[in-house]
Amino acid sequence: MPHTAAAGRYASMTYVRSGRSGLRLPRISLGMWNNFGTTRGWDTQRALVTHAFDRGITHFDLANNYGPPPGAAESAFGRVLAGDLRHYRDEIIVSTKAGYQMWDGPYGDWGSRKSMLASLDQSLHRTGLEYFDVFYSHRPDPETPIEETMGALAAAVRQGKALYVGISNYNAEQTRAAVIALRAENIPLTIHQPRYNIFDRKPEDALLATLDELGVGCIVFSPLAGGLLTERYLEGVPPGSRAAEGRWMNSSDIGEEYLATANALADIAERRGQTLSQLALSWVLRRPEVTSALIGASSIDQLDRNLAALDAAGLTTADLAAIDEYARQH
Repeated sequence: MPHTAAAGRYASMTYVRSGRSGLRLPRISLGMWNNFGTTRGWDTQRALVTHAFDRGITHFDLANNYGPPPGAAESAFGRVLAGDLRHYRDEIIVSTKAGYQMWDGPYGDWGSRKSMLASLDQSLHRTGLEYFDVFYSHRPDPETPIEETMGALAAAVRQGKALYVGISNYNAEQTRAAVIALRAENIPLTIHQPRYNIFDRKPEDALLATLDELGVGCIVFSPLAGGLLTERYLEGVPPGSRAAEGRWMNSSDIGEEYLATANALADIAERRGQTLSQLALSWVLRRPEVTSALIGASSIDQLDRNLAALDAAGLTTADLAAIDEYARQH
């Protein structure tokens, strides 16, 4: 039987406009990088998506290469949407991206018009969707004119395969160039997805101010630093963790300096009645330029604990000063 969504699902979530667009996103969105694929059971994936929707999360973020293996996350989400959430498609924002290696040969990578639009068609096929709400250029291509990559995004909108366009991993200068190229196509840049967290503050150098000036929304990925800003590693490297398995990090990342810093931040969080991960989410969401924080989840309990960050009091000047003592400056 298809899922019946919770009647009060919108009562406890705040929705914020992405820049100067009409698109509103939940303050916390669910990302499917490294959590949806062959390493996660089907029942768990299905339960996470439907529970997130019941909690007011309307935005689900994908990319062509998410899995593992690449493409698996799109296929899994498409299966949930078709089976459980098909009656709610118009309440849901689905985004995907192209720009990283997906198939052999010169057209399966980067940002050419050929690569971008072929990848988009493959993503639509895997998800079973007629269109994506947001289609991103996943990273800038140093060898392709930005006008070509942005032209491909504009073509996706004109073809009815995307409603909005975004970019990810672009610096401030590249973002400004993307906006200019899209304006020539009469298409606005709706959203930017940078990496931003207490341990990676590079967007504060120029990017956040540029987004605010240009009226572009911002959804940050890796607000928990891939797990380093959670309770998972406060006592070392637990079995079965990413660090233990060498997935995107390894045990050498969990050294004495990290443990001292993470536990000091956890103490600040505890004084506020929060966990470390909740504090990290409160910290990225403090910025007015940030529309939404993109999190992954491996269980419903973990998802609910992270959503509790939205119930916390705002960070005080004293809180921010205390965090700055341990934050890694850009």
